[in-house]
Amino acid sequence: MTELIAKAAIDRRLAEIAQPVIEDLGFELVRIRLMGGKTHVLQVMAERPDGGIEVDECAKISTALSAILDVEDPIEENYTLEVSSPGIDRPLTRLKDFDTWNGYEAKIETTELIDGRRRFKGILAGTEGDEVLITLDDQGEDVTIGLKFDWLSDAKLVLTDDLIREMLRARKAAGLVDEDQFDEIETDASEEE
Repeated sequence: MTELIAKAAIDRRLAEIAQPVIEDLGFELVRIRLMGGKTHVLQVMAERPDGGIEVDECAKISTALSAILDVEDPIEENYTLEVSSPGIDRPLTRLKDFDTWNGYEAKIETTELIDGRRRFKGILAGTEGDEVLITLDDQGEDVTIGLKFDWLSDAKLVLTDDLIREMLRARKAAGLVDEDQFDEIETDASEEE
């Protein structure tokens, strides 16, 4: 379990409880966080091994997690359980995520300074061993660097038009988008007629 999946000690404890339940249902844990504030929220992000997740699948995970969390009772305060997909601008929490999203723009933060910086923004270039490869723009030239996966404190995709197109294409290919359910889209040309 990496700190990208579960950062704080309570998150790691919750992940130990949640991960087997999620895996038994055929899904993978992407991230788990207990967030404070006025009302505590236990945020669980999960997906199918091939990526994606539907609302009814989130509900299935929520029901199973609620039962085990009620028995284990690891959270002292009242909280709300929220199970969701990682979203389009998803966190990258597992080494395999960097291969899956190869070619897409990402923001990466490291725990320590590397060449005087902690934040990197560029195009993912996969992995090599235990390193995440990212191509950066260095004064107009593309430079690919490797960052040890263990050095990462945060990583996520950047929301771009290409990313949105890819997500829609993948959902359509999986039969999850029924274009008949959408209203006709009016363009400027159709409004003039």
